[in-house]
Amino acid sequence: MNSTRLRRVTLSTAVAAALTGAVACTSTDGAAGRPEHVHSASPEVVAALRRADRATDAADSARVRSTTTVGSQMSLRADGALGWSDDVTGTLTLTYTGGTALETMRRLGSTTTQTRYLPDAYYARMGDTFAAQSGGRHWIRYGYADLGGLDQVSDGAPHQSVKLLLAAGDLRRVGAERVEGVDTTHYTGTVTTAALTGPGSRLDARELAAVRERLTRAGVTTERVDLWVDGRDLLVKKAEKGETSSGGYSQTAHYRDYGVDVSVTRPPAADTADYKELTATDGER
Repeated sequence: MNSTRLRRVTLSTAVAAALTGAVACTSTDGAAGRPEHVHSASPEVVAALRRADRATDAADSARVRSTTTVGSQMSLRADGALGWSDDVTGTLTLTYTGGTALETMRRLGSTTTQTRYLPDAYYARMGDTFAAQSGGRHWIRYGYADLGGLDQVSDGAPHQSVKLLLAAGDLRRVGAERVEGVDTTHYTGTVTTAALTGPGSRLDARELAAVRERLTRAGVTTERVDLWVDGRDLLVKKAEKGETSSGGYSQTAHYRDYGVDVSVTRPPAADTADYKELTATDGER
């Protein structure tokens, strides 16, 4: 593998992890003493979160602003709008602020990239330095079918975090809090993957299976989830955190302008390099 292609492979793989992380947060936390079964949360708390799940799902779209840190690999800010009426679609601007991914992006001439999420793939807009190494093409296409365990974008709709918290063994209401000028109610809990069984679950069998599959696919053991919900039953803020094999993982996201129009255009094919092509061995070409 020549040095130019090695740089392309390293970059495209790092960006793939960053793009999925910017949309969906899944983490692991091996701390002892976490709940191993579902405790009895008050019916009012469960009912409030079920309303938040339905209202946030039905809103179909929102503006999103988030910060994500994955150990020493990367830290970044994301800002844009996402829709989830069917598949998750939308556009985010990612700004790398730390970690090895930041150094990689600096070598490629830009620490900010636009990302576009479509039903079958997502795209990252790279700088001119990358284009010079990839036949003049500025975009990388990441087909979901080619990503395997990196495909977490389908988990990016904010109501998925509400379902996740409903599965928490120690679900509880923290209390009233004001978030960026909005009156909210704060809820918290820790989800333990091994304890996601049918008896006593607050989710139906289909929802529980979906949550378990999501966490198992991402290698999650336990995850701490905090949500802030406004008076319209819409999610205003979420925070998820834990530990991964590469270090601590955390994401905080803010949501506003629910129902905003989300329109995404696929980049020109002639200006797009495919992730599968960039990472293929010479014999696969």
